[in-house]
Amino acid sequence: MRNARALIMLGISILVAAITVIFASRWLNEQGNLATTRVVVAKAEIQPGTPLTADLVTVADWPRESKPKGAYESVAQLKDRVVSTGLASGEPVLENKLAPVGSKGGLSAVITPGKRALTVKVNEIVGVAGFTLPGNYVDIMVNTQDDGGNPISKIVLEKILVLAVAQEAERDPTKPKVVNAVTLELSPEEAEKLDLARNLGSLSLVLRNQLDSNDLASDGARRKDLLFRESAPQVVSKPASDAPRVVVKRVVVQTKPAPKPAAAPAPEVERIEVIKGLTRTEVEFRE
Repeated sequence: MRNARALIMLGISILVAAITVIFASRWLNEQGNLATTRVVVAKAEIQPGTPLTADLVTVADWPRESKPKGAYESVAQLKDRVVSTGLASGEPVLENKLAPVGSKGGLSAVITPGKRALTVKVNEIVGVAGFTLPGNYVDIMVNTQDDGGNPISKIVLEKILVLAVAQEAERDPTKPKVVNAVTLELSPEEAEKLDLARNLGSLSLVLRNQLDSNDLASDGARRKDLLFRESAPQVVSKPASDAPRVVVKRVVVQTKPAPKPAAAPAPEVERIEVIKGLTRTEVEFRE
């Protein structure tokens, strides 16, 4: 009896072990047959406007099913190509992050097609104390005079991309730097407005949040907005209880039409009946 029970337990153990071996072997085969492909990635961080060379990129294995759209499989395919968007270390090099074919290295490769780059002179105050960095968005404010000759400060351009500060296009938020020039990316119409604004008055850069896309509705600030405020309603204090109190009442007098004269009372009439023989007459006496 004991031998039979031991044989049954041994048989169950062998069966479980065989099933485990089969599943493990199948899993290992699936892992070994996992399809991979070759993708070009950045060896280290690459700044915008940098021409790609073999020293900056390498080829790495990448799961075929998750291969990014627009990726390259060979470094030779990237010959004479320029990065228009910064790449992090290990990030795949994609077509939408490269400047058009034929672009040369430098700032011109970073400019969005249809846009223009314009450099404006700034100082420590205008440049937001050096915290305006490439990749930030700013508003442009001009201080000038209105048609009446009165001073006015007005934001004339909104959400303008900063391409470079001084001669650097590096986007490192840990390195604020006071510079004397900032290069901005603008449409042709915005470039015309900015060129006119800097000739009409002094410019200031207003740093804005990267995610803030709301448009500003403002008429600008004028001198009267700084020096004058709306007068507050006057509060009349109650007089002290022991002080003489003067009460002024407004009396409205309405004239009434003169009454019509009353009619004169009718005179009283007294009648007396006089009988003479067979004749009867009445005599009236009036007061």
